[in-house]
Amino acid sequence: MHLRNDGRNYDEIRSLMITRNYLRAAEGSVLIEEGNNRIVCSATIEDKVPLFLRGSNQGWITAEYAMIPRATSTRNVRESIKGRVGGRTHEIQRLIGRALRSVMNMDLIGERTILIDCDVIQADGGTRTLAINGSFIALVDALWNYVDRGLLQSGNLLKDYLAAVSVGVVNGKDLLDLNFEEDSMAQVDMNVVMTGKGQFVEIQGTAEGDPFSQETLNRLLALAQKGIKDIIAIQKKVLLERGLP
Repeated sequence: MHLRNDGRNYDEIRSLMITRNYLRAAEGSVLIEEGNNRIVCSATIEDKVPLFLRGSNQGWITAEYAMIPRATSTRNVRESIKGRVGGRTHEIQRLIGRALRSVMNMDLIGERTILIDCDVIQADGGTRTLAINGSFIALVDALWNYVDRGLLQSGNLLKDYLAAVSVGVVNGKDLLDLNFEEDSMAQVDMNVVMTGKGQFVEIQGTAEGDPFSQETLNRLLALAQKGIKDIIAIQKKVLLERGLP
């Protein structure tokens, strides 16, 4: 008997589809779809770096994240209209940048900045983790684009694969890859980012009521590790023809 409202088992990720080269003009881009989530991720390479990196021969990765107004059940006001980026958006943008920088050899791309854009066109929980998964593929394709044009040398530009997933406790049950309904009811909510070698990049965990135990933390991290292995297996299949640059 299935446990969850969408028919999945407790340790099952949502169906994941990745469409590469989704935007014609971008160096790298994907449409990534997971359950009812839809996100367009693109990677742009510019031959300049922030002021604090000038003269260092080091590159940089930064990210922007946004939801279109009707990505959710009620219309969101564009942050460009508000005149400022909200706290949640700022947090997610920094998370995406940190995650990608953790697997990038910055000294091999010279003084270049890779700008990641993530636009959520439909949201159903877990968009920040899905944005990381899509951005990683867009980054890989952008780097191969520069290698093919003779602007970068391939070989160890990326140190490892990277993926992220949410886990949580809902009605006393440990669940992998929470959708919106599950996330809104969670007693514990956690986002985990890991490399292909199983190393942690980021753990964001919150109790939404009573505190949780070390035992619960360990169970959720093990569940996240299982989900990330499943996601990276899909990434490797998508990139099978060339792998990492």
